[in-house]
Amino acid sequence: MLANREGQRVPDVTFRTRKDDQWVNITADELFSGKNVVVFSLPGAFTPTCSSTHLPGYNDLARVFHANGVDSIICMSVNDAFVMNEWAKSQEAQNVMLLPDGNGEFTEGMGMLVDKADLGFGKRSWRYSMLVKDSMVDKMFVEPDEPGDPFKVSDALTMLNYLNPEAVQPALVTIFTKEGCPFCARAKAMLKQHGLEYEELVLGKDYNSRALRSITGASTMPQVFIDGKLIGDSEALAGYFCSP
Repeated sequence: MLANREGQRVPDVTFRTRKDDQWVNITADELFSGKNVVVFSLPGAFTPTCSSTHLPGYNDLARVFHANGVDSIICMSVNDAFVMNEWAKSQEAQNVMLLPDGNGEFTEGMGMLVDKADLGFGKRSWRYSMLVKDSMVDKMFVEPDEPGDPFKVSDALTMLNYLNPEAVQPALVTIFTKEGCPFCARAKAMLKQHGLEYEELVLGKDYNSRALRSITGASTMPQVFIDGKLIGDSEALAGYFCSP
């Protein structure tokens, strides 16, 4: 049975990580003392669920977490600093601190160190999330103790709902652009002006003109989607923001 550490202090360990090509020590006290911190821990960097859903979910909702009293968000894994740093770059996860628990000391202290030898992983973290207030575990969401790698309760939305069931989630915005397009630049400026973060897909890099036509029915750019709805070009976006 996996432990639930609610009401207990987080383990007092020192993490070895790297910054600017130098080794850096970070203590648990530095991370948690006097702060509200969301931690989510997962089996491994670059693994499918961790890369496609778990880390992106927290990264995308970071602004909402901060608006609801969270000082920082930490993604932890029993991986070394080099792996975690490269994963952070590949995920473009600027809103989350990726923290290596290379020796598994913190994870073991949390009662979450499990044997994944059957997968060739050795000792790794069970998947869980927690809210830490001033070094004390306020709430834990531990995935059920069942075969495989369950991902049912440690996601970002579950944690956000615990913090504030009425929290307003940000709009999901995607913009199709091409390099040197002034109308694309105008549309991106409007999105930034209205505080909307967006995913940009660039012609020739992320998609081709045929894909644009099949998705939007248009051949001109930009083309903007908000929460899955096609808004259209920069003129349509201006109208969207002016509508009541």
